[in-house]
Parts: sequence; structure tokens; C-alpha cells
Amino acid sequence: MKLLQCSFTPGNAWSEPKGLLNPKDASLVFAFGQRAPLSHPESFAALRTRFPTARIVLVSTAGSFSDTVIEDASIVCTAVSFDHIKTVFAMERLVSSEGLVDTCNKLAASLSVPGLRHVLIFSDGSIVNGTTLSEAFNESLPSGVTMSGGLAGDGFDFVKTLVGLDQPAAPGVIVAIGLCGSSLRIGFGSVGGWTPFGPERSVTSSDKNTLLQLDGKPALELYKMYLGHEADSLPASALRFPLYVTAPGQKKPVVRTILSVDEDKGLMTFAGDIPVNSTAQLMRSSYEDLIAGAEHAAVAARQEAELVLCVSCVGRRIVLGQRVEEELEGVRATFGNNPVLTGFYSYGELAPSGHDLKCQLHNQTMTITSISERE
Repeated sequence: MKLLQCSFTPGNAWSEPKGLLNPKDASLVFAFGQRAPLSHPESFAALRTRFPTARIVLVSTAGSFSDTVIEDASIVCTAVSFDHIKTVFAMERLVSSEGLVDTCNKLAASLSVPGLRHVLIFSDGSIVNGTTLSEAFNESLPSGVTMSGGLAGDGFDFVKTLVGLDQPAAPGVIVAIGLCGSSLRIGFGSVGGWTPFGPERSVTSSDKNTLLQLDGKPALELYKMYLGHEADSLPASALRFPLYVTAPGQKKPVVRTILSVDEDKGLMTFAGDIPVNSTAQLMRSSYEDLIAGAEHAAVAARQEAELVLCVSCVGRRIVLGQRVEEELEGVRATFGNNPVLTGFYSYGELAPSGHDLKCQLHNQTMTITSISERE
């Protein structure tokens, strides 16, 4: 595997590249950037000129990772040329949220080729229900095929997210990349670092990933009570207090983070499902706990990797503030100097969890996929 990493800033050209790969020989490029630079009129043409034969995957973010540096004004490009791994690509645009399962089924069918080992998913993060997406792929992909990736972000704006494959990024798009071959080595890690607090509450009214009531009271009003003066900054300020949700019949809780609020209807939309009769608690964290969580995720994913893909939740960035790069520095220290590190702050993370190889939607985690080739 050969790699190259560089950044493109509209109106300010390219950064000095790092890596041995000739851009003209790249077969795959991850282009991660905030919505403004990614949607700039000159950006896609510049990417195509720089990488003339590559498949280019574009994802809007809440900050993009160029090694341990977080870029907001630039598009971080990580170019790859595999020696033995074969790739297959698929893209679909979601017309309505009701068609998500059919859309995922189409994508999975397009990837079902001999030797498929792993699937990377990059999805719209505004209208896509990440729980439904992960469950649909788990049902549709061949047995033994793993999956990871993330939901696109939109900074702290929560207006719209963009994804694209070999064309300018657009809302509603889901891109899937199949990695094939026996030489593929994959590692996973997904850890949060959040702690539940306060009373357990019952979800008394919800619709999939839309929450209306906790303990028979408007959930939005509960959040506003905890946020105090920061309630004026919703939905971004609610990222400091995700929900710890245990669904009926389940022993393992999941963390759910907010995507949007509807003040008129008093409802909150989350990145994943919050079923009726679940129990829910608010959560909080500290700088040290979040940084330690990222390091634990890196330990779980650690191998002699060549490429390390990190997808971390936008809520972690908000809480970490000026110390935000420390979670990336912890990942770098765990893997050492050799692998190329890339990724982005997201509206939802996708990866297996623990010993279960089925993909799950995670919120408020640092989720890591490490990739290498070995015969």
C-alpha cells in the first residue's frame, strides 16, 4: 500500500504533500472537509485534476484530520494505492427517509462480489437514521463481512451534510466502498469516555430517532433545564449532554447524540433510534475521560497498520475545546509514527463493538478502523 496526504484550500492551492505515492497513481482518495470548502465551486475540479484516475470520496465534516492537526478551512485528501486489495464502489442518493432500507439493500447488492471482506460507509448525517442504516447493512451484507465508517457532519451548524463519489458532494448521498482480498487486515476500536448521571427516565413518547417525552414530560424542556443559559445555542449545546439509552430487552446501553430540535413541536431528533419504554439518562464527561477513551479505542484497533481512519463525534470536539487535538495525539502515540492518520468529526460513528462483529451506530465515541495489507 502506498499513501499520500495533502490539503486543498480554495483560493490558496495545495499544501506540501506527505508520502511516496504519485498523485496520478492513486486509486482511491478520501476528501474530508467542512461544508464551505467542500462545496466551493473550484474544489471538485481541483481534486480531479490532482488525482486524475482515482475514485474520489467526498465527505463534509465538523473538522477534518490531517494527522494530528484539525483542519476547518481546507479539504484533507488522503490518497491510496493498494498492492493487493481490490475495491468496489457504490453510491445511492436517498430521496426520502422512508426509502433508507431499500437504498442500503441496493448498495449492499452492488458490493456483493467474490472476496468481499470489509465495507466502508460514508453517509449523509442530517436525514439518515444511523441505526436503520447499520441494521439494514447487517442484514444485507454476506456473512462474515464487517463494516465501519461514519455519518457526515456540518460543523456546528446542523444545516445540511454532503457526500459524493466522483462528483461534487450533495445532501442525501450514501457511498459504500468494498475492500476485497485475503491480504486485507482490519482492526476496530470504539470508546466514548462519558459517564451517566442523574435519574433514569423512561422514554414515554418517541418515533424511531425522534424523541418527544421522558417520564411523560417534553424531552426538550428537560434538556433546556439542564442547559440553562446555553439552551439558546441548541442543538449544538446539547452535545455536551448525550443520552445513555437502554432499549427494552437489551442489557447493553448505547449513547445517542442530538442532530436537531423542533422548537414549535417540542421534539428532538437524534442520530439513532430511541425506542419507547427505553430507559435514558443524561451523560457528561471531562477532558481526561474523552482523551483516555480515544487512547483505549486506539489500543483496541492497534495492529501494524498502514492507514488509520478515525471518526470522532462532533460533541467530543465541543467538550474538548482547546484540548481537542490531544485525542488525536493519543491515537498517534498508540500506533507509532508509521501509519497515515486521517478522518473527521462526525454526526455518528459506525463500527463493530467489542466481540460482536456486527456494525453498530455509535455516538460520542472515537471510532477507529485500522487498515493494512499483508500476504
